[in-house]
Amino acid sequence: MAKAPYQPPKQSAFGQVFDSLFLLALVMAALFIPLKLELAGGGKTTLELKDTSWQGMGQNATMQAQWEKLGFTPGPKTEENATSAAELIATRFDYSFEPLELGLTALCVLGYFYIVFHWSRKEYRDVIDEKFNKK
Repeated sequence: MAKAPYQPPKQSAFGQVFDSLFLLALVMAALFIPLKLELAGGGKTTLELKDTSWQGMGQNATMQAQWEKLGFTPGPKTEENATSAAELIATRFDYSFEPLELGLTALCVLGYFYIVFHWSRKEYRDVIDEKFNKK
């Protein structure tokens, strides 16, 4: 007896819009909640610059020209020199990470895909059988 072709479940337009907006809200929450809770963005260090001239900050002529195009000037940041590039140049982000946390994140992602494929196994098999096992 031949199986009926696989028919995916139907979803209304309202359901699709709701799902899209819900996923968008989840993505935005995942991006902004760590910032609001100050769990991200705090890893930066500031170097002490003895010489705040372009050369003292390690800027070559090309870099200097680009800073000046953006409206920045050399020298320490003061009330008279509010557009100093020294603070921006001296501030460095710390991109270090913990291997354990990276492994935990990878485990969560892999677990998510395992769950998705496990719960959808019947549907995937029906589609594969329909497309490739026609007799």
